[in-house]
Amino acid sequence: MAIIAKSKGNTERTLAPIGNHLARCVRMIHIGTAEETIQGTVKKLNKVKLSWELPDETHVFKEENGAEPFTVSKEYTLSMSDRANLRKDLESWRGKGFTEKQAEEFDITVLLGIPCMINVIHKTAKSSGNNYVVVSGITPLPKRVECPEQVIPSFEFNYDDKFSNFEQLDEWTQNKIKETDEYKEKTEGSVEAVSDEVVESLEDLAF
Repeated sequence: MAIIAKSKGNTERTLAPIGNHLARCVRMIHIGTAEETIQGTVKKLNKVKLSWELPDETHVFKEENGAEPFTVSKEYTLSMSDRANLRKDLESWRGKGFTEKQAEEFDITVLLGIPCMINVIHKTAKSSGNNYVVVSGITPLPKRVECPEQVIPSFEFNYDDKFSNFEQLDEWTQNKIKETDEYKEKTEGSVEAVSDEVVESLEDLAF
């Protein structure tokens, strides 16, 4: 059963159920490059967020829309290096590894519409005590198992041909994107030079 958790605003939200689910990738959002503090160290990281619908797990989020699939999301550093979580999850998803050439040329936008199995777990935030969803594993569909037809339309945001989709993003995501170098460069025409570490990661981009 779904878990009802309190949000920071004391409103209830329903989390996707725990377990292994049929899923389909429906959203790809290139967040961009911004500072993050990791174990006390400030780094600039280029981030992307993937989202999947769970067609067999539905809930009435808004009465006027009726039952809709749950969606779950995961953020990645946009890198296909050997140790990158994005590469590890993609290799698990496809059931085989990438050659270095394949990794260098892989365009993650091809993931939109592709089915898989998603393992969902719940964790509790230490700061707030709120429960939240974590995508803990991605694997291929088992043999002879088919994923239902896609329900939520595919959506992509990037800084090239899909930048006009910015207004369709929720306010929280918009505010996060506004802090990135790419957004500032796109809207203001100037941006500080990124660190050598980020330049190296940009060389590993999938697109």
